[in-house]
Amino acid sequence: MDSALAARAARIRLAVFDIDGVFTDGRLLFGPQGEALKVFHVRDGHGIKRLISAGIAVAVISGRSSPIVAARMAELGVDEVHQGKDDKLPVLQALLARRGIASDECCYCGDDEPDLAPLRTVGLACVPADAHPVVRAIANVVTRAAGGAGAVREVCDLLLAARAGPR
Repeated sequence: MDSALAARAARIRLAVFDIDGVFTDGRLLFGPQGEALKVFHVRDGHGIKRLISAGIAVAVISGRSSPIVAARMAELGVDEVHQGKDDKLPVLQALLARRGIASDECCYCGDDEPDLAPLRTVGLACVPADAHPVVRAIANVVTRAAGGAGAVREVCDLLLAARAGPR
């Protein structure tokens, strides 16, 4: 990691993630009763737990609403879960203000156009490898892994490595 990226990442106090296309591969599977099913990667969850243990706050802002997301985030200890939010920027701004965190102390990870405004606002903009080109173009970090396949873990590991300093 280059020194400028490491310096940005070392300042992060809050990591905010989109769900669909970041924690998941972006596909929506529907069960026989019409319920949407999602698949989460276990290593992403471990990364989130490590962030929280290291004192980095974690939040989720998603355009869709799902009881599955609420359950998974509760299991991981994420208490800031904002679902059904088409306009994510006001949610992010309110979250930063409420927690007293500057925008350059925030990392945001998203994968598509609804994530553009938050990505442009924060100190560290991260996107999965398979993110839409419009968001990849403005990202500070493009993970090697695709959404739902370890991208969240890569972001977590990057933040933790930056906080630990050079080896």
